[in-house]
Amino acid sequence: NDNLPGFITINPSGSHGGAGAWSSAFLPAKYSGTRIGGKSGGMKVPFIDNPLQDRGKQRKELDLLASFNRDHLAQRGVDSELESRIASYELAFKMQMEVPGVQDFSSEPDHIKKLYGADVEPTKSFGEQCLMARRFSEAGVRFVQLSHRYWDSHGNLKKEHEKLSKEMDKPVAGLISDLKQRGLLDETLVLWGGEFGRTPTAQGNDGRDHNPHGFTMFMAGGGIKPGTVYGSTDDYGYYAEDKPVHFHDLHATILHLMGIDHEEFTYRYAGRDFRLTDVEGKVVHEILS
Repeated sequence: NDNLPGFITINPSGSHGGAGAWSSAFLPAKYSGTRIGGKSGGMKVPFIDNPLQDRGKQRKELDLLASFNRDHLAQRGVDSELESRIASYELAFKMQMEVPGVQDFSSEPDHIKKLYGADVEPTKSFGEQCLMARRFSEAGVRFVQLSHRYWDSHGNLKKEHEKLSKEMDKPVAGLISDLKQRGLLDETLVLWGGEFGRTPTAQGNDGRDHNPHGFTMFMAGGGIKPGTVYGSTDDYGYYAEDKPVHFHDLHATILHLMGIDHEEFTYRYAGRDFRLTDVEGKVVHEILS
């Protein structure tokens, strides 16, 4: 959909990684995520429409601005960040046509809102995120990222994780169920996880420290074999022991499901061709349907 970004991040955190969690890394800046919500806790695009100005006048102003920007870019030479900024003005104009309809839940029947838990607490906030993710995906956005915060429990883990699990368990299940009943799950990959797990040993007041050595992620739809458990940790739950999967392997598998050969797909940066899986990474065929 040319009127929407290819990558949207809904309600992201400004801290704990911040923009790095949805940036494009060494790829051109235009591939970074477009943020919706986050700072105020809301999930709407602010100022998506200007009732004081008609679109014809706005179009002329943007065309004039674009001509100035092109002249400036010609003087600067290659600058991916400047190119991305110029493109963002045009995308913002196009989004005014599409985003209000995607973010309007009034057409969703009550039973769908209930399926996501978007009608009651404590699931309302994340349920609305998941419902919005489905609507953006249906509208043609290729990648949608959702954020659910405060899992970094160095203390009071049992109480905090129980609360957080209640907030997101039903919405995630609702999203998968809704995608399936709409015939969209086979072509939509759902990935849930973080960059590390928790240690099996206690820390402080009923907390757990970071554990990057052994933890779990789950995937659904998009070519993943249902009901599959792959790999395991040692008896303590500390290190991945049987069939460990590196993040490069995860990325290679995701690219494979998208129809991309991670060994052939490269991007030239800093004088050499980079794979997105670097020099490692293998597709985990055992989890594919």
